[in-house]
Amino acid sequence: MRSSGSGKNSGRGNYRGAGNQRDDRQGQRPRRPRPEERRYDVGGPAEESGQRRGRGTAARGGAKGGPKAPQNPQGARRGGPQSGRSGAPARSRELDATIEQRNRDRYANKPQIKTPKTFPGAEQEGERLQKVLARAGMGSRRACEELIDQRRVEVNGEIVTEQGLRVDPEKDEIKVDGLTVATQSYLFFALNKPAGVVSTMEDPDGRQCLGDYVTNRETRLFHVGRLDTETEGIILLTNHGELAHRLTHPRYGVRKTYLAAIQGPLPRELGKRLKDGIPLEDGYARADHFRVVQNTGKNYLVEVSLHEGRKHIVRRMLAEAGFPVDKLVRTHFGPIALGDQKSGWLRRLTNTEVGMLMREVEL
Repeated sequence: MRSSGSGKNSGRGNYRGAGNQRDDRQGQRPRRPRPEERRYDVGGPAEESGQRRGRGTAARGGAKGGPKAPQNPQGARRGGPQSGRSGAPARSRELDATIEQRNRDRYANKPQIKTPKTFPGAEQEGERLQKVLARAGMGSRRACEELIDQRRVEVNGEIVTEQGLRVDPEKDEIKVDGLTVATQSYLFFALNKPAGVVSTMEDPDGRQCLGDYVTNRETRLFHVGRLDTETEGIILLTNHGELAHRLTHPRYGVRKTYLAAIQGPLPRELGKRLKDGIPLEDGYARADHFRVVQNTGKNYLVEVSLHEGRKHIVRRMLAEAGFPVDKLVRTHFGPIALGDQKSGWLRRLTNTEVGMLMREVEL
């Protein structure tokens, strides 16, 4: 056991001896400082007090693991003549307040400069065409992009061939397959008006009117033209003032088609008489088209088309020809058909139907 202990001691002595030899060698040449002994000061020459300025022990707090320099050396008070890293005398609070107030006054009324937008497309105005088409009900944005790729979209009479075109919905004319697209927040409805309903949005006498069918709509709607109280059939409701005006203006001659139930027998020349013109109190009235749809005994169902919109015009024409009307239904308003829509039902027009209406009146 002693021998082993002496061996350990001898080993330690050998190690220490090697260290002494290493120290002797380092005496011959400059020894590389250890990390904890390195200095990082890069400032100027030392001051009289032996402290260095600039980056170094005072700035870094000494090397890693080394002692930190005192932040407030003895004899230097806060605000005293030696306060601060450079040793310059500190400014008074009154001077700091004066400088701060002067800076505030200098920049208080300075106008703010609006920097221009630099992201791509910022200088362009309007909305992307596919977004406008999607909002108008032409489908998803992806489907609208396919419409553009298929060269089916026109803007101001020119076919769009590239994606990303920006348009102004209020000024630009947009068409799909030759039909104008309603890009604004317009509403278009078709109502199958029952008999006995007054063709007004409000009735002071409390009678049933068109407004009773659109009470839940936030946007104010108005009817396009009128139908007699006892006449059934299609009537349009919208908030597009210009379209409603043109649909009822005689200049555009929008055709309306009616089915009338009358009693026969009917002479063969009745259709020719209606087309040539029937004299009424307010002038001649002419039909654009006439045909017999159904005949059961003396009961006849005839179809009359005309572009005039005078009051009771169909009833007055047939009554003047000698065939009073028992029942009258309007089946078409321009290109919009009543179809199998039930009485009293309100439906929203499709975008295609709106486009056909606009084309009818050159919008």
